[in-house]
Amino acid sequence: VQLQASGGGWVQTGGSLRLSCTASGRTSSMHNAMGWFRQAPGTEREFVAAIRTSVRSKFLADSVKGRFTISTDNAKNTVYLEMNSLKPEDTALYYCAAGTPIVSTITQRLGYKYWGQGTLVTVSS
Repeated sequence: VQLQASGGGWVQTGGSLRLSCTASGRTSSMHNAMGWFRQAPGTEREFVAAIRTSVRSKFLADSVKGRFTISTDNAKNTVYLEMNSLKPEDTALYYCAAGTPIVSTITQRLGYKYWGQGTLVTVSS
């Protein structure tokens, strides 16, 4: 499975961006969830959001609840991260991931086998 992420950019505080991540290859049998993680300079990669692609159950980090929305278009093998009310602390390299995490790992890096390249989000104050 290959993942291609896009949509990053520069915005001012309060602005919005939408990230996209499209999976290609043997997608149907190789994952049942897709997620987004982010990594700011000098920090560890952290969970942002995830979605079970079949039942569309969603998971969001507390820091982004009420501001970010995750969705999926299964026909396009694409997951989206709609980011609103962006803050400078949202600045990071955002990575999409795909895998078959169990309940306890859906918010953890180890739950995902496939990773895309990062897309940079910069929020200026």
